[in-house]
Amino acid sequence: MFHSFKEQITIGGLQLNFLVDGQDTEGSLVMFEMLVPPNAKVPAPHFHVEVDETLYVLEGTLTMLYNTETRQLNPGDRLFIKRGLNHGFTNEHTQTVRVLCALSPASIGPAYFRQLAAVINVGGPPDRHQILSIMKQYGLEPIQAD
Repeated sequence: MFHSFKEQITIGGLQLNFLVDGQDTEGSLVMFEMLVPPNAKVPAPHFHVEVDETLYVLEGTLTMLYNTETRQLNPGDRLFIKRGLNHGFTNEHTQTVRVLCALSPASIGPAYFRQLAAVINVGGPPDRHQILSIMKQYGLEPIQAD
């Protein structure tokens, strides 16, 4: 199978394969395929201040926190996450999850994920304050207390 990704970014165990970014869409949309291996370290539950997110599961089962509910998303399931709504995800299963993600507008794009990767991929425990600073810079607000 041939894939032509614009950019690939690995953050810990997560792999993001960018298909479209803000340069392609005049800032209106970012779209990427995300691969979430079992037991991957994933972002803390959060909400986006100004960005809507849409997920479409291609393979595997993603466990989603959606507002106050926990949902199991299976292949073919989709979920629209309006800005301001608390959300997060994990892969509690044995198969890698493959999800198509779209963010609109495109303010949370490759630059955000590159900055996170630079902090997380250095090895050892990541600098939590640096991660929170990057999140806030791009309009992501964690919902867990410091």
